[in-house]
Amino acid sequence: MSNDISIVTSTMPAHLKKGTNLGNENISSEHLSTPRLKQLQQLSNEVDENHSEYIEGAKVGDFINTVTKEDYGKELYLVNVHFKEEFVVWKQLEKGGGLIGTFPTQAEALQKLEDENLKVEDYDINRTQTHTLLKVDEKTGDVSDIPFLFDCSISKLKVSREWNTQIAKLGGDRFSSLWKMSSVQTANKSGQRFMNIAVSNVGWLKEDTYNVAKGFYDKTFANKS
Repeated sequence: MSNDISIVTSTMPAHLKKGTNLGNENISSEHLSTPRLKQLQQLSNEVDENHSEYIEGAKVGDFINTVTKEDYGKELYLVNVHFKEEFVVWKQLEKGGGLIGTFPTQAEALQKLEDENLKVEDYDINRTQTHTLLKVDEKTGDVSDIPFLFDCSISKLKVSREWNTQIAKLGGDRFSSLWKMSSVQTANKSGQRFMNIAVSNVGWLKEDTYNVAKGFYDKTFANKS
């Protein structure tokens, strides 16, 4: 086989675009990584130039795609399609760290620790609210067909609840409106500063954009919630 680099091209040629996705017959959504939307903090690896996960140009407060590593800056436009709440169990860092599992209720999380004969005091059980979001291009209005999962726990829980309240007050389907998410600096009770989010309603979606969001919801969540 030739080692000539000319056998490849940076753009997909016409003869490949006619393909039928052969070889991927057994691939389903459970075999793929769902991107998460991550807000960078002062201690995030992505802003540390000496870390292997560093993203060039990334700054504290930026939102990034955890799979593609795209940096969207400090604000972006989104459609909120779905919501769920779970309880995530983590082993405390000083005890070795690591994810134990995700559970529908706190009682089930505690039962898991008991069943495994694990010391409850060595673990943190975090109430986590997850929003499934679709990114909207602020210039073209195009809606991405690849969702984000945005996890809200601890300091972000208050904002998550407020967002749900705003959506409920608007009425209509959850994915009927466009939202702007921005990074804002805040502080905890100890005075430690960190980045949190602020969300504001932009307006109702036009019919074509709404139909894209509804199509995604119907395909992914209808009769599964």
